[in-house]
Amino acid sequence: MQQDKQNLTQGPLGRKILFFSIPLILSNLLQVLFNMADIAVVGQFAGAGALGAVGSTTTLVTLFTDFLIGLSGGINVLTALHFGAGNQKRIKETVHTALLLSILLGGVLMLVGILFPGPILRVLHTRPELLDGAVLYIRIYFLGIPALAVYNFGNGVFSAVGETKRPLYYLAFAGVVNVVLNLVFVICFKMNVAGVALASVISQYISAFLIVRALFRCRESYALEAKELHITGDMAKDILRIGIPAGMQNAIFQVANLFIQVGVNSFSATMVAGNSAAANADAIVYSVMMAFYTACGSFMGQNYGARKKDRIRKSYLISLGYAFGTGLVLGLVLVAFGPLFLGLFTRDGEVIRAGMYRLVIMGFSYGFSAFMDCTIAASRALGKSLVPTFIVIMGSCVFRIIWVYTVFAYFQTIPSLYLLYIFSWGITAFAEIMYFVRVYKQEITF
Repeated sequence: MQQDKQNLTQGPLGRKILFFSIPLILSNLLQVLFNMADIAVVGQFAGAGALGAVGSTTTLVTLFTDFLIGLSGGINVLTALHFGAGNQKRIKETVHTALLLSILLGGVLMLVGILFPGPILRVLHTRPELLDGAVLYIRIYFLGIPALAVYNFGNGVFSAVGETKRPLYYLAFAGVVNVVLNLVFVICFKMNVAGVALASVISQYISAFLIVRALFRCRESYALEAKELHITGDMAKDILRIGIPAGMQNAIFQVANLFIQVGVNSFSATMVAGNSAAANADAIVYSVMMAFYTACGSFMGQNYGARKKDRIRKSYLISLGYAFGTGLVLGLVLVAFGPLFLGLFTRDGEVIRAGMYRLVIMGFSYGFSAFMDCTIAASRALGKSLVPTFIVIMGSCVFRIIWVYTVFAYFQTIPSLYLLYIFSWGITAFAEIMYFVRVYKQEITF
């Protein structure tokens, strides 16, 4: 197959970042469809109880999967850096070490998800009538976590070298399989929650197999070779130095969201189901915006390795502009067509009305998260991960928990719960930008 890798250190940045990001957007959206298809199928064909059971696991699933996405971000940054510098030895060490680390950490997370879903879901105050279905879904779904780790590893490598189409093709095929199996297992075999979880697991292993096979078959400097499969100590430290704080940030972010879920769970089962349906909008918008954060890291990483100062700064600003614009537009579209969107997941009018509380507030807020997330990606592209993680923990995690136990505890309304997102993004973005400006002046001295 012809290689699609790009030299991100040359050419018009605005156009290249956009066309680089489009396959990533589609790829990210397909990943979201794995879980969204689960929720849509159970909502339409298995009833509100199954919808609530699967939906109540969303935050927990995201807690673990976002850790792996953060790890793949470290892989992406280092691969881009060494690729831009033309250091083939370090590229090989990065790729082979990263694959083994991804498998290892994916296996650990799989065991945690299989062994302890009940206690975790009880801490979340999951409603008793939803608990059994939620536990079953988690235990099956987490069998696919190692495959998810491997796919994100491969996606990180390909994105770092400017090749974003292959992961899209592989995930598209796996996504079609996922949707077909969802319908077969739920409608034909009446497997309900277990069926949609199993379909996701099978699809995840298909996408992981295809992307690893591609890396073994290609002839570039980032190709996988069986004889090279070992962990290089210093490279493992570099990957973990950037990836673990990023993964922990994502995970801790979701810990804060667990407290939000507890707040949601204090309302009726209808509100819980409406929140579950509306939360799918978050995944769609974030996945589109995330493509520009990946682009930011890849472009800045390659240009940092190539020591091209002006393109480093412009890569950040252009990526930020794209992310903010798409978040704003998509949010407004969701506000305008919210009932139609929610109708994809439920036929219950009360659930749709409950979901609109979240969609309206979030729709006007999504775009502003770009100032936080894109700046974090930019700092990591320059090798700085620990301080951005600390800032986001304080501004968007600790702050959210405080909000739940103060503002929300006082008003006890669903809007007072959802408004914490825009306030936490604003506070965190300000601090992240101040830090990035300082790092840029210190690190970019060539």
